[in-house]
Amino acid sequence: MKCTTCHENLMSEENFTKFACPQCLETTTVRCTKCRRKTNLYTCTKCDFEGP
Repeated sequence: MKCTTCHENLMSEENFTKFACPQCLETTTVRCTKCRRKTNLYTCTKCDFEGP
């Protein structure tokens, strides 16, 4: 599994988050701790929703 934003491998990380796209609810977004803390943007691959 990889972070949606930075594409880092999350296999060894414990504090990542995984959730459905808030807009379309059809894709899964995975975020590492580093990207969440820095509020790096992510984009849904299906509906182009952009979130922090």
